[in-house]
Amino acid sequence: MATEATTTKFQNPEFRPVSQPSEFDHEIKVVVHDGLRYWQYMIAGSVAGSVEHMAMFPVDTVKTHMQALGSCPIKSVGVRQAVQSILKSEGAAGLYRGIWAMGLGAGPAHAVYFSVYEICKKSFSGGNPNNPAAYAVSGVFATVASDAVFTPMDMVKQRLQLGKHSPYKGVFDCVKRVLRDEGIGAFYASYKTTVLMNAPFTAVHFTTYEAAKRGLMEISPESADDEQLVVHATAGAVAGALAAALTTPLDVVKTQLQCQGVCGCDRFKSGSIGDVIHTIVKKDGYRGLMRGWIPRMLFHAPAAAICWSTYEATKAFFQDLNSSNDGGSVT
Repeated sequence: MATEATTTKFQNPEFRPVSQPSEFDHEIKVVVHDGLRYWQYMIAGSVAGSVEHMAMFPVDTVKTHMQALGSCPIKSVGVRQAVQSILKSEGAAGLYRGIWAMGLGAGPAHAVYFSVYEICKKSFSGGNPNNPAAYAVSGVFATVASDAVFTPMDMVKQRLQLGKHSPYKGVFDCVKRVLRDEGIGAFYASYKTTVLMNAPFTAVHFTTYEAAKRGLMEISPESADDEQLVVHATAGAVAGALAAALTTPLDVVKTQLQCQGVCGCDRFKSGSIGDVIHTIVKKDGYRGLMRGWIPRMLFHAPAAAICWSTYEATKAFFQDLNSSNDGGSVT
């Protein structure tokens, strides 16, 4: 009877041993942050990025047309004229040309983006939620890693977005012809510019988002849990719009590098940022560096709202799932 009682006692789920033998530590230790494993951050980021870019793709197409100079289909900087030209030449389908390239790139890139951000944020912040420098630096590390994944498909996407004037039939035709005619380096021609653009973009974005989210929650802390979706969406929209406006000139340079040689766009000998900026200013004045800033803000404000709310909702799903498994214990 004593043996049975002792066995029952040790089977009690509420019982927690004081310590475990060291040889078992490697079997039960799982790295978590905010209650999630890092593979769960990757899934949450992948879902958020895919939803964000697919939902806002037509706006991105308009921006690409406005930023591509030379004898490309759209020369006016007006958003309305750009939309009308696309619809007139290709119909509504023209707004979605290249979306499959975006789909292939956005998911993996955002999985890397958010998982690297969470890893770095945990390391750099030291658990201090009021550390904007840590958020900014973490965002820079995240964008360097994710841009290495996304840049090739972003180049394909932008070339396809130029519509019927583009010489490519689809994603795989574009990849094959670029490899054959220009080499693998063409896929990364804009990588340096992309990183130089996205590093400050992400630093501003993450710092603004974390600050706005914290500020909104402090306004009405008693209802913060009930209004989390609104808080994440609002903070994301503010962060996305501000970061987009500040980095538009470098985005124009990136578009020029990715679309060079296609449908009459200039081809650059050196591919340096200074060379591209000089060409843009010579052809279109300094206002050319702000081409597409309106659709860029119109893209990033709702896109960031969609992305952050989707990301946080997916995180919440995994947190609930983890807490329901094994009574909330980590196994």
